[in-house]
Amino acid sequence: MNKAEIINFISQNHSLLSTECKNEFTNITKSISGEKGTTLVKDGQLSDKIYYLIDGCARAFYIKDGRDISDWFAFENEFICSINSFFQNIPSPHYIELLENSTLLEISRDDIDKLSNKYPDFDGLTKVIITKTMLQLQERISSIQFQSAEQRYNNMLTIRPNITQRIPLTHIASYIGITLETLSRIRKPKKAEFDIDQMNA
Repeated sequence: MNKAEIINFISQNHSLLSTECKNEFTNITKSISGEKGTTLVKDGQLSDKIYYLIDGCARAFYIKDGRDISDWFAFENEFICSINSFFQNIPSPHYIELLENSTLLEISRDDIDKLSNKYPDFDGLTKVIITKTMLQLQERISSIQFQSAEQRYNNMLTIRPNITQRIPLTHIASYIGITLETLSRIRKPKKAEFDIDQMNA
């Protein structure tokens, strides 16, 4: 993606930014492409980059007691980063990997700070993004605490109807805090009931 394409993309998705801000943002933003399975951030790595997905999808996950646990999915027109490392300048507790062949914009923390100090409209945009991200994470925590497994899954489908075509079921299960077996029962309740009847026969 060349600079003209980046400017056009930014103009379509962030129309509130001034022309000067868009131009400077384009000059300091790096366009990258990665294949499915590419690791953007590793556990223990210092990461001062944030990624904006133009196309494709990515996830943040961590390894706990040998288990792979997803806690963030990002799709087109969304951001993803290692929040702890980006904001606190500490080693990332997460991995971030691409789940599809993807095109992303990469921007550093220093460049974001410079743009935020220089352009009030960009500073406003970053606050909106941070607020939206925090609300999404809080909503996920609340759903795990107060909703049933089936409610969590159905709510995810309401927000992202095609997610099962893009994200492996094992990642979806860990994201909503259930086992793959439980997710299979939710997805195929009639089959599960039949299997139970057969076992009890």
